[in-house]
Order: sequence, then C-alpha cells, then structure tokens
Amino acid sequence: MKAIEHGYEEQPVLAGSDELEQIEIELLLDGVHRLYGYDFRNYALPSLKRRIWHHVHAENVLTISALQEKVLHDRACFERFVYSLSIPVTEMFRDPGLFLTFRQKVVPLLRTYPYIRIWHAGCSTGEEVYSMAILLHEEGLYDKARIYATDMNERSLQQAKEGVYDISRMKQYTKNYLEAGGTRAFSEYYTAKYNSVILQPYLRKNIIFAEHNLATDTSFNEFNVIFCRNVMIYFNDELRDHVHGLFHESLSRFGILVLGSKESIHFTKYSDCYESLDRVEKIYRNIK
Repeated sequence: MKAIEHGYEEQPVLAGSDELEQIEIELLLDGVHRLYGYDFRNYALPSLKRRIWHHVHAENVLTISALQEKVLHDRACFERFVYSLSIPVTEMFRDPGLFLTFRQKVVPLLRTYPYIRIWHAGCSTGEEVYSMAILLHEEGLYDKARIYATDMNERSLQQAKEGVYDISRMKQYTKNYLEAGGTRAFSEYYTAKYNSVILQPYLRKNIIFAEHNLATDTSFNEFNVIFCRNVMIYFNDELRDHVHGLFHESLSRFGILVLGSKESIHFTKYSDCYESLDRVEKIYRNIK
C-alpha cells in the first residue's frame, strides 16, 4: 500500500535506482564490518561501486542485496569479496624511476642508521617488498634491515610469503630492475621451475609478513621508511586523513614516507609535517 503524506502519494524506490543502490551498498559494507571486522565504508565510492558490481556478476547473482546474503553466510564468498576489493595490482620495481631515486636520495640517509625498519603497507602479493629487499641487498644494507610487509588480504599475503611468480612476467621485471639501477643479472634472484619462478630464500630472511587493515588497525612499531603506494587512491578523504595520521604516528623523526604517483601529502592536515625529498617520485621526510 502506498503511503500518503501531505496530500501526495510517496513513490516507491525503483529497483536499480541510485538511492536503492546506495542503500544496498551501505548495508553490505556495514554487514561485512560488523560480522568480519573489515571496514570498506570509507573507500572512494566510484571505484568501490564498480568492483562491487563486478563481484555481483562474478558470483552469478542479480543484486547487491543477493551478494550481501552470500557474503554474510558463506565464508569462501566473503574471502573472494575481500580479494576483489583489495586491488592486488603490482609488479617488481614498479615505476623504476621511484626505485632509482630511492637509491640515490634515501639510501645515503639509511647508511647512517644502525638499524633500519621499513613498513610496506598494502603490500599485495609482495613484488615491491622483494624489490626493496633486492635493492637493500645490492646496497649492502639488507643485513641490518627488517621489512614489515602488511596487507588485509590473506590470500595475497600467502602468495607474498611463498615468493612464487609467473615466469612470463620476468621480461618486464628485468626491464624494470635495470631501469631502477640494478647492478646484477636479475636472473640471479630467482630459480625457474616450470611456468613459475621462485625468488631466492635469502630475500625473505628479513621480511615479516602480517595481516594489517589500514582502516581499522593501529600503529605497531616505529619505522624509518613507510612505503604505501597506490593504496590511498581508493580511499575517501576521511579514511585518507586517518591513514596519514597512522603513518605520521608510525614514522621516526626524519623518517621517509613514499607514496604512489597519483598520491600526495599535500591537502592533508599533515602536509606541514613533511618536507619533499623528491616531488616527482612522491618521497617525503618527516620533520615534525
């Protein structure tokens, strides 16, 4: 029965309307947060909406509400959902210019430290973490370094721990490595087996992989370097400010923050806490 208020009939919300879609998304994300503790509610809506609808189709359901039912009642479906939202897109020495600049401008600073703690936040499947391990190894710093590689996605972390990657990607990775200032044959760092490569075990010896959710978890150590590249582009302003606060709390005095090419410390409330070491490659030094 239609509700009548102030002399006119209230129109029903049509399936597929923007209002109904927004309600369904909010209910889905609130349910995931309350049941599983994963908080996607402050992710940027346009990209979040695209990925939710992609997952609706992947699960062979028709609506976001139907997806919510599956996600809340089927743990395997929930894990697939988290994996689809965590954007596992990466490669070794991604954006080689960044790693070359890191060698030139940050490594000399790290040489002055007796011990180096590095946090790769949102490490995905681990390619950039191993890139850092290789870089530090070549610079003679790996033995005094500890790399903490975190992600909220258990499936991605498991692949990162294993250090096994598709052999078809080695040509691109070799190119990236050389452009990033690599000084050896890249093939020294892995063993080929069938259609995969296994990274050398010594690259993992100083890496600690752990689950950590930037939206809900707190600081867990003090770091000399924090890498978080192309993660916050998927957050709204509120969550982005929260994560910048987490990073600032976690960085040592004069610690280094490295962001992605489309990210910046500017226009955040922490912008005056940093000086720029390289504006192009988004490398900043904590000064407050």
